[in-house]
Amino acid sequence: MADPATISPATLLKDELDIVIPTIRNLDFLEMWRPFFQPYHLIIVQDGDPSKAIKVPEGFDYELYNRNDINRILGPKASCISFKDSACRCFGYMISKKKYIYTIDDDCFVSSIFISHVAKDPSGKDINALEQHIKNLLSPSTPFFFNTLYDPYRAGADFVRGYPFSLREGVPTAVSHGLWLNIPDYDAPTQLVKPLERNTRYVDAVMTIPKGTLFPMCGMNLAFDRELIGPAMYFGLMGDGQPIGRYDDMWAGWCTKVICDHLGWGVKTGLPYIWHSKASNPFVNLRKEYKGIYWQEELIPFFQSVTLPKDCTSVQKCYTEIAKQVKAKLGKVDDYFNKLADAMVTWIEAWDELNPSGASKSSDLPNGASK
Repeated sequence: MADPATISPATLLKDELDIVIPTIRNLDFLEMWRPFFQPYHLIIVQDGDPSKAIKVPEGFDYELYNRNDINRILGPKASCISFKDSACRCFGYMISKKKYIYTIDDDCFVSSIFISHVAKDPSGKDINALEQHIKNLLSPSTPFFFNTLYDPYRAGADFVRGYPFSLREGVPTAVSHGLWLNIPDYDAPTQLVKPLERNTRYVDAVMTIPKGTLFPMCGMNLAFDRELIGPAMYFGLMGDGQPIGRYDDMWAGWCTKVICDHLGWGVKTGLPYIWHSKASNPFVNLRKEYKGIYWQEELIPFFQSVTLPKDCTSVQKCYTEIAKQVKAKLGKVDDYFNKLADAMVTWIEAWDELNPSGASKSSDLPNGASK
């Protein structure tokens, strides 16, 4: 494996990575990302009215899918893809044929004509979020023992005294979870009590989330190894016709983390930062979230207690087992989870139909072990 610190940005997985963007509007924001995104292929998933024309700036290589396309490609299985919600982005993960995925929201910027809106690192350079995500994914993770100097594989860092040598090889990194400057990713109640709060802190750190620890994954600045963990990146049933919204990325994150822990893979969080430009309406968010705010007090203990059998050696097998447990245990909380569990199974069936050669790897690692 090449040292991520020495790879030229011009050669960073140009032919191995797709950028997935869910949207309901013209993608003028891509002009700000042109220096970083133009070499890559884009998959744009149009939400909402499929008759509306979405304009994409010239010079980008892209495919655009709307709801009619999703229905045509998936047939009856299109029922597992959310409508009128950014959770529809996961269709892009399914349709991609690349090894890696980077997904970003259309209100997230790297630079602006306004200097106050420029996301810069401490040295004053524009942040190349995609480059940092790739470096995170190409270097190992350390989920079994925490390194107090954060990511030991970054330039200028290493394993600290007392770190077991038997664990220093690390394990494959499945997910790189980036953060945001400006508008924090808060829930509606926190938005309401802190309407003016902005994140201005740039913490120059990447860390592996320890095994057994869940986290609230945010999908607005996220990269992952599609071949490794792709089938687990299902963003659930949200939006139109569903009783809940804004839990799509977190649901995917909880499922993904449980599976990564089981299969012996890692999840990193921290750098890179993007500039989140637009605060969503907290009252609209509250209508979407209020059931989830109650349900999450059941969901977190559920995911903390999920155990996967040893014969679950692939992501698909793991995910199907989680769906079975969702129906058995969370179905008692609300009938929505029975519907969600069925959709999880449908998602895996659709994934395998579109990716017949198998887009996820099996693990030969015993649960909790490292190479």
